[in-house]
Amino acid sequence: MSDGLPGIVVTGASGRMGQMLVREITASDKCRLVGCIERPGHAWVGHDIGTMIGGAPLGVLVSDDPLDAFSRAQGVIDFTSPAATVAFAALAAQARAVHVIGTTGLEADHLSKIAAAARHATIVRAGNMSLGVNLLVQLTKRVAAALDADWDIEIIESHHNQKVDAPSGTALMLGEAAAEGRGVTLENVADRGRDGITGKRRPGDIGFAAIRGGDIVGEHDVLFAAPGERIILRHLATDRAIFARGALKAVLWGQGRAPGEYDMLDVLGLSSGTLG
Repeated sequence: MSDGLPGIVVTGASGRMGQMLVREITASDKCRLVGCIERPGHAWVGHDIGTMIGGAPLGVLVSDDPLDAFSRAQGVIDFTSPAATVAFAALAAQARAVHVIGTTGLEADHLSKIAAAARHATIVRAGNMSLGVNLLVQLTKRVAAALDADWDIEIIESHHNQKVDAPSGTALMLGEAAAEGRGVTLENVADRGRDGITGKRRPGDIGFAAIRGGDIVGEHDVLFAAPGERIILRHLATDRAIFARGALKAVLWGQGRAPGEYDMLDVLGLSSGTLG
């Protein structure tokens, strides 16, 4: 570390989240930017990241060599793709750098490889890095636990038209919380697609609906519906910077932590049921 400040690498630096992370890190007095990664052949490789995001040079060149960049860092923040994230997890573990993962669309095989990397390094993984969403997760679990099976649960999420996965990682977090509150496994009760003559709603299912359009940053509703009444828990994100700030909080929190896989509830001190 230089001047006691942890050095951070941003992967997928040309993306919307990557650029936001670069700005948040360079504006922070608690860490420093030491590397930016893009895929081999990308037009930004070899250029100063400050110039490429439309600002002054920062003295950090975009690289396609993650191992070299990680070896000089204490933290890696990663909002890329599932395959890339799995590869980065192994390299970050090798470098003993804290790896913060905001990538969504991860499947069982990806998660098992990330879990293997977490035996050797600190990994913070969350489908959503915002404080508000993580509070919503806790509230969803509590409400689901309090209501009986007469209450149907539906999760409705909305995002911009460039998002490639559905349901969103946040929607799945909320579904897991609702299932946990009910004492069931989400895989056994999730209803993730309805089209045509589907038959009536199966009691106990947790339904998902995905909306894509325009530049919606992220909106999530958890609907509890029973005859004669409804409860709606809602979170609206209007600024993508909340996710970058959460990721930065996570990578700083992870410094000095024991190897293992953590989430934002750990970072925010909510994992032990702070809400009661």
